[in-house]
Amino acid sequence: MATPLSADKLLKALRDEGLRVVEHRSWRTHNRNHKGPWGPVNGVMIHHTVTSGTQSSVELCYNGHSSLPGPLCHGVIAKDGSVHLVGNGRANHAGLGDDDVLRAVVDESGSLPSDNEANTDGNRHFYGFECVNLGDGKDPWPAAQLEAIEKAAAAICRAHGWSQRSVIGHKEWQPGKVDPRGFTMDSMRGRIKSRLGGKPDGPSKPPSKPKYEPFPGAAFFKAGRRSAVITAMGKRLVSEGCGRYEVGPGPSWSEADRKSYAAWQRKLGYSGAGADGIPGKESWAKLKVPNV
Repeated sequence: MATPLSADKLLKALRDEGLRVVEHRSWRTHNRNHKGPWGPVNGVMIHHTVTSGTQSSVELCYNGHSSLPGPLCHGVIAKDGSVHLVGNGRANHAGLGDDDVLRAVVDESGSLPSDNEANTDGNRHFYGFECVNLGDGKDPWPAAQLEAIEKAAAAICRAHGWSQRSVIGHKEWQPGKVDPRGFTMDSMRGRIKSRLGGKPDGPSKPPSKPKYEPFPGAAFFKAGRRSAVITAMGKRLVSEGCGRYEVGPGPSWSEADRKSYAAWQRKLGYSGAGADGIPGKESWAKLKVPNV
């Protein structure tokens, strides 16, 4: 049982373990604390995303979706081993799980009981890492990604003075869950135990923040999407003389955004379906939306 790490302490713990960490947008203040308590924390939970692609997976975990608002975890672990922080505080990742499992984690028992009940709020008690994988048993787990899972879990355990027994999979917590699929949690806990037996690898060099927002994918731009990226995009469209806003621009994707982007596409020489107002990779790169 422990007080949750602050954003600065979490970031330092991960980097001191030798991880390459990417700070995604306003992750430090992005949480679901208004929906329930965050802490005391008791462990780390590992998931798979059932998605492919780093950027789209990070966006999904940051924003969530209509039935499950983000953040959907604290960090997203990509196949290249990078860790993308998307939340700090309560996150929608664990859901209701088994109180007997929680007691075993608190006690750091040698074995976990069967997760046959869903009666305890896991979002309060666990840090969560979503790992980019389709979860079909066929999508590979690269060595760099497995090492990053090991390091991320070990970093938090080291910061709180926990052993590897404080790390569990979603499938060990909530009835009916299968994640993470493709490796065993016993094997991962063995790796974490070995790592905790030595010293951390030392701080990794923080990556330079990109100057412009990377293209989040066409599917990002849909009704109901709210993001600071959309506001920044709208401001750039206005500066290019393509704004078609009566009010704004604002953070919610709207018909005015679509019309404004269509004007930008026509300015670039696109026509027909190429000027439908939905951003594409090439037109987005030319717009140069500032990083937010």
